[in-house]
Amino acid sequence: MSDDKVTGHRLQSFKHRGKTEIERRRIRSEATVGLRKNKQEQELMKRRNVGEVMNDDLDLEKPLTEHDLRALVEEAGSTIPDVQLKAIQSARKLLSSDRNPPIDELINSEILPILVRCLDEHNNPTLQFEAAWALTNIASGTSLQTQAVVSAGAVPLFLNLLNSTNQTVCEQAVWALGNIIGDGPQLRDYVISLNVVPRLLLFINPAIPITF
Repeated sequence: MSDDKVTGHRLQSFKHRGKTEIERRRIRSEATVGLRKNKQEQELMKRRNVGEVMNDDLDLEKPLTEHDLRALVEEAGSTIPDVQLKAIQSARKLLSSDRNPPIDELINSEILPILVRCLDEHNNPTLQFEAAWALTNIASGTSLQTQAVVSAGAVPLFLNLLNSTNQTVCEQAVWALGNIIGDGPQLRDYVISLNVVPRLLLFINPAIPITF
């Protein structure tokens, strides 16, 4: 084989090795990004209470329309208990969808103040639980979404729910506060300033069921 052919063969082999190495780096990079994204999704799912989502009048597979949102907010603010509860449950189910829940859409619909008011309905623990669950999932999102829950005045009411005699309501309040505290130092310090620590310490009790 002539020197020219040998040189050309070596150059070709070098080019192939270069392409192979670039391809390997690209695959490693994509795998790393995929793992990171999967980890982020798993962390988000830990913060959110997904639970079992049952179908109702709203088709959870279709994008929400403005008409849907207006109707939902109107019914959520109804003075008829059954109508209000069904609407709050619908909002909770939308927020419990396992991928891309419409958090911003519901925040922009002005349903947050209604959900927060429902936390104060001590004669209706089912309504309190559903509202707390919905707010927990909103607070599981971005910092802006968590801040929206705080700005709506939910934290003092969640603290009040820690005294609830209804275990599921109390548990949901703890979960919501955990999401808010976990957002970062600023919200953590705010919740601590409201004397949350002594209240949470009361739950460190062997008599409390392990499911709590």
